Amino acid sequence: MDNTQNAFGFAHLWAAGDAISHSVAVILALMSVASWYLILAKAWDWYNMRRAARAVGAFWGARSVAEGLDRLREAGEDSPYAQLAAQANCCNNDCEAATGRLASRFDPAEQMERALRQQLSTTQAGMENGLTLLATTGATAPFVGLFGTVWGIYHALVAIGLSGQAALEKVAGPVGEALIMTAAGLAVALPAVFAYNAFTRANRVILADLDAFAHDLHAFFTVGKPFVANSAQIHPMRARAAAEVA
Repeated sequence: MDNTQNAFGFAHLWAAGDAISHSVAVILALMSVASWYLILAKAWDWYNMRRAARAVGAFWGARSVAEGLDRLREAGEDSPYAQLAAQANCCNNDCEAATGRLASRFDPAEQMERALRQQLSTTQAGMENGLTLLATTGATAPFVGLFGTVWGIYHALVAIGLSGQAALEKVAGPVGEALIMTAAGLAVALPAVFAYNAFTRANRVILADLDAFAHDLHAFFTVGKPFVANSAQIHPMRARAAAEVA
């Protein structure tokens, strides 16, 4: 059995490296840990979003708004669908009709539209948290690894020049060893890029679904079900329509 072992590898690269090469390796490790944490966290959030989306059918199948809200919350207390429905129901019951507020100057339908739009913006901001870090990791990690490779090759060639031994086996080992940094940079960047593209598309699909649900809620509370409001708060067009029916 041949007991000869290859002297080159990441351990040898770390032992022979200086502060800059060590910093490059640590930066790549931190970028990898952060990106994988975000990938797993975003994947869990996406799973919960899809689970919450399946409860929308149960909401419309409920006998009352309160029952529908309970069914949405069964899919998760932080369900964005439940939050949209709660905002719409709150405006339907004049939660923003307190005198002295600027919001009370809107008619009820506009109050609801404003509340739903703000809730959608808040949900979108939460869904996009962390995507910037994934994009940055995917774009910069290869260059960080390449910098480590260039730095390692430079020091390897300087050491070879000082030793006066320019044989192929003396050059190929250190140069090949320095290329480990480039491979590490690509290994960090590729999952981040794939995850960023996947989550960007998933967010776009979910936000379109939330926007459609918000429109349905607005139509239901403003057309399908009368507002709980006094006569001074009823939209003029709806008041005129009610008078014509009477």
